[in-house]
Amino acid sequence: MGRHQGFDTAEVVQLARDAFWDRGLDGTSLPDLERATGLSRSSIYHAFGSKRGLFDAAVQDYLQTVVRPRLAGLVTAPVQPEAIVTYMREMITTVGSLPPDSPRRGCLLLTCAAGVGPHDTGLQHVVDDYRAELTDAFRAGLVARYPAASEARLTRRARQITSLTVAGLLLARINRDEAVATLRTAIDQIHEWDLDA
Repeated sequence: MGRHQGFDTAEVVQLARDAFWDRGLDGTSLPDLERATGLSRSSIYHAFGSKRGLFDAAVQDYLQTVVRPRLAGLVTAPVQPEAIVTYMREMITTVGSLPPDSPRRGCLLLTCAAGVGPHDTGLQHVVDDYRAELTDAFRAGLVARYPAASEARLTRRARQITSLTVAGLLLARINRDEAVATLRTAIDQIHEWDLDA
């Protein structure tokens, strides 16, 4: 007879997610995860196989509960012309309202990739897929705003918005005001472009 699991897996994953979000993958030790989740090392290994298994579960939770709900207005038809500006304003509010010591500053994936990305092909793929998902969502928002724009212009501008968003999320770890200013630049760019011309 198998052992009964005496904890809520989703809750444990979210607690671990915040630890990884705060300290990165390499910076989060098993003792950190034990403290964050209230589980013993053996329980973590039994439930998730390894620290990496728990991290992978945390990444999936982050994508499903944080990233994709934020992008919903850009990818769920019909996309409104103001959806991309609304998204950026919500990001500014989120980044600007977090306390400087919040574990949820910036982006979990970018925080982790900055530490181990060059040496972790699995994480490289996850982050690159995330970047592509952002770019595709921003492109959809730009299509709704500028329906007559050329494919090439839409793709180029979507990449610019992605770059500004990534920069803002990285800056949120160290300088919240500059992160907000960078995200505001994205809104300024969207308003200044006349892609239908």
